[in-house]
Amino acid sequence: MNNTDSLRAYTALHSKETLNKAADNIRMLTAAMVERANSGHPGGAMGGADFINVLVSEFLVYDPEEPLWKCRDRFFLDPGHESAMLYSTLMLTGRFTMDELKQFRQWQSPTPGHPEVNQARGIENTSGPLGQGHTFAVGAAIAAKFLAAHTGNKSFEKEKIYTYISDGGIQEEISQGAGRLAGYLGLDNLVMFYDSNGIQLSTTCEDVSAEDTAMKYRAWNWNVLEIDGNDCEAIRGALLAAHEEHNRPTLIIGKCVMGKGCLRADGTSYENDCGTHGCALGEGAYENTIKNLGGNPGNPFVVWKETETLYAERKLELKELVAQRKKEENEWAAANPEKARKLEDWFANRLPEIDWETIEQKPGKATRVGSQIVLGRLAEKVENMVCSSADLCNSDKTDGFLKKTHEIHNGDFSGNFLQAGVSELTMACTLMGMTLHGGVITAMGTFFVFSDYMKPAIRMAALMELPVKFVWSHDAFRVGEDGPTHQPVEQEAQIRLLEKLKNHSNRNSLLVLRPADVNETTECWRMAMENTKTPTALIFSRQAVRNLPESTDYSKATKGAYIVKSVDNPACYAVASGSEVSTLIEASEILEKEGIGINIVSCPSEGLFKTQSKEYRESVLPSGAKTYGLTAGLPVTLESLVGINGYVHGLDSFGQSAPYKVLDKEFGFTPEFVAEDIKKYIANK
Repeated sequence: MNNTDSLRAYTALHSKETLNKAADNIRMLTAAMVERANSGHPGGAMGGADFINVLVSEFLVYDPEEPLWKCRDRFFLDPGHESAMLYSTLMLTGRFTMDELKQFRQWQSPTPGHPEVNQARGIENTSGPLGQGHTFAVGAAIAAKFLAAHTGNKSFEKEKIYTYISDGGIQEEISQGAGRLAGYLGLDNLVMFYDSNGIQLSTTCEDVSAEDTAMKYRAWNWNVLEIDGNDCEAIRGALLAAHEEHNRPTLIIGKCVMGKGCLRADGTSYENDCGTHGCALGEGAYENTIKNLGGNPGNPFVVWKETETLYAERKLELKELVAQRKKEENEWAAANPEKARKLEDWFANRLPEIDWETIEQKPGKATRVGSQIVLGRLAEKVENMVCSSADLCNSDKTDGFLKKTHEIHNGDFSGNFLQAGVSELTMACTLMGMTLHGGVITAMGTFFVFSDYMKPAIRMAALMELPVKFVWSHDAFRVGEDGPTHQPVEQEAQIRLLEKLKNHSNRNSLLVLRPADVNETTECWRMAMENTKTPTALIFSRQAVRNLPESTDYSKATKGAYIVKSVDNPACYAVASGSEVSTLIEASEILEKEGIGINIVSCPSEGLFKTQSKEYRESVLPSGAKTYGLTAGLPVTLESLVGINGYVHGLDSFGQSAPYKVLDKEFGFTPEFVAEDIKKYIANK
C-alpha cells in the first residue's frame, strides 16, 4: 500500500455540500474576528477557506492527542495576515477555543495579528514577512527526507509538508530561491497551495506583474496543477494528485476569489475588491456578508452542526491512521534501539559527547580557519547536524564540515551539507525551516557583509527563538583588496542590537560571538552548540590573528567578557572583540616599555557580559576606570562598554580597497598607532 492508498483508507470523502458549509463557517468566523477587532485582513482568508478546510478535514495527518508527534504532517502559512483563517480552522480541530478567537489581535492573546509559532497548537511557524513562510516549508521538507535517510524510520517518508502562499509571497524575491532549491532537490513531500486571487493590498496583480507563474515553477522542476481554488472537489483531486507525485514538489495554483461571499452595504458583490484585503468589512457590509454565508450577524461565533460533525469524524479517522503509523514506528524502534535513542536525543536538542579540549588549533591562524577545524570535529560527532553555505564554503571555511561528510542531492539525503547557491536569505530561511521541523541542528555560512541579505531571517530566528547558527567570516575592513562593497563596517553594530533586544522568554534574542583567536573560536563554538534557546551568530576573521597570552583562561569567554592580560594599578582598561584584541596586546607591549601598564579585556559577547552579576562586570571593566575601546567597526559597537567617559577608536566611514595591512596603517589600527592613541586618551582624560 503506497502513501496515497493508505491515506484513502483512512479518509472519508465528504459531500460537496458539507465541505462548502464548513468553508463558509470558516469564512464567517474569519469575518467576525476581524470585525470584532476592527483590524485585520479578511479578504484573502475568506478566499482561502476552501483549501484549508479540505486539507485539514481530509488530508493533514497529525495526532490530536500528541500534537508534537515527530512524524506529523506540517502546515506552514506564508501570508501571516491570513491568520484568522488559520485560527478558525485550528479551533475546529480543538486547539483553540471560541473565546480565544474573540480575543483576536488583543493584548497577550494566543491569536495575535500574525501567527507566532506554537506547535502544540498547530502553528508551525511565525509568519508575516511574505516569502519566508513557504521557504521554512522547503527546509522542513528537506529535514523530513534527511531524517528518513539517516534513521530508516519509514514514518518520515510518509510525512507531508504543506504550505500556503499568496500573490505577495510569489512576488517576493525569496520565492525564486525557494522554488529553485525545492525543484532541484526534487522534494516530492512538499505541496504548496498558491492562493492566486489577483488582488493585493492597494492594487491588482495585473498592475505589477505579467509573469507566467505556472511556467516559472515548471522550469524549476515542479509538478504544477491549476484549479478553481474555491472548488472543494478540485482541491481534493489536486491534493490526491500531489500524493501520487514521487519526483517533484507540487504547486497547486488555485484561482480563488478574494473576499468570497462578501457583500457591500447596498447588497452588491464585494468580492475581488482590494477593500476586503486589509481592514474590517464595516457596518452594513459585515452584516450582509454574514447573512450571505448563512450566519446570524448578532451571533457569528458559532460552529454549525455540519462543521462539527465533519471535524469530529476526521478526529476519529486520525486516531486510526496515527495508531497504525505509530505501530510501525514502534516496530522500527524495537528493531533499531540505538537509532531510536538517537532520534529522541535529536528532537530534544541533546548533544553527543564532544571532547572540546582535544580539538587542536594551530596558533596564529585566522579565526575562520579555527572555525574550520571545529566544524570538522562537529561533522564527525554530531550526526544530525546540517551545515550550509551560500556558495562560499571554501572561503567561509564551512568546508571543514563538508570534508567530513558529503552534499545533499536530489535522491540522496544521506549527506549533511547543503549547497544553497548564491541565495543568503533563502539559505537562512531553509535552515530555519529544518530547525522548526525538529531533529536537526543547523549552521549556515557566508561573508559577514552579506548578513545584510539575511537580516529579515535573522530577526525571525530571534523572534521564534530558533537555535540556528549563523557563521560569518571576513569581518571588518581587513577584507582588504575586495574594497568597501565587501568590508563590513556597520554590520557588527547592527547585529549586536539583537543582543540588546529581549525575546518573549526574556532572554537576549541573539547570542553574538566574535572570538579573539583560534582557541577562543573553539570556546565560542562550544557556546554556540550548547545554546538551544536562541540563535547564535559567529563572526570570524579572514586574516591571521596572533594568539592571546598562553596564560589565558578561555573558559571565561562564557561570561561574555574577561581579562586576558592584567597588571597592577593599570593606567587604563582596553576592551575589544575579535582580531582587535591581539592589536591591543601588541600595543600594550609597546606601552610597557614606556612604563605604562594596561588591562586588556576580550569581549566576544557584549550581550552575554551584560547578563553577568554587577560584581563580575565591575571586576572586568570597573565603572570608574579609564576605558579605551578598539573596534574595526563603528565606535557605537563598544560605546556602552567604555561608558560616558571612555573613548572608542573605530571607523566612521566605509572602507577602501587596498591590502589589509595598508588599511591597518591608514585607518590607525597598527599597534604603534593604538599605543599612541591610548597614551593621548590617558593624558587627556
